[in-house]
Amino acid sequence: MASGWALAHPDAAESGRASRAAGAMRRPGERGRMHELALCQSVLSTLAEQASIHHFDRVTTVRLEIGALSCVSPEAIEFCFAAVTRGTLADGAGLELIRLPGQAWCLECDATVAIDERHEACPRCGGYRLRLVQGDEMRIKDLEVV
Repeated sequence: MASGWALAHPDAAESGRASRAAGAMRRPGERGRMHELALCQSVLSTLAEQASIHHFDRVTTVRLEIGALSCVSPEAIEFCFAAVTRGTLADGAGLELIRLPGQAWCLECDATVAIDERHEACPRCGGYRLRLVQGDEMRIKDLEVV
């Protein structure tokens, strides 16, 4: 129905991207759910807002794109989504997570390359002047509604 909605997360106003601040506060290896809970609450707010605009009563499927470098745990998103949507227009809705790989543009060799981690060297030329072009986002790709 509606494609490409960015999350209405407070830190995402300018960039259209979800904040990584809460994830950065965790100790290495620690898996909390607070960051993902706030993200799921933002998704639900966006669904309610769009239901009002487009006059639908129920969401049956939500497809989220999550970048591999986003510091968002897919398992925590699934858990939090089920909890947050209970008793709402998205209660029982299917959640499909689409993982987006990390990609960066290398300023030294002028190539778009796949990356697995931030701050790694360009796999093509070995340079470190990379600009991230994909992989740190989380957004609603589309919905199925009735």
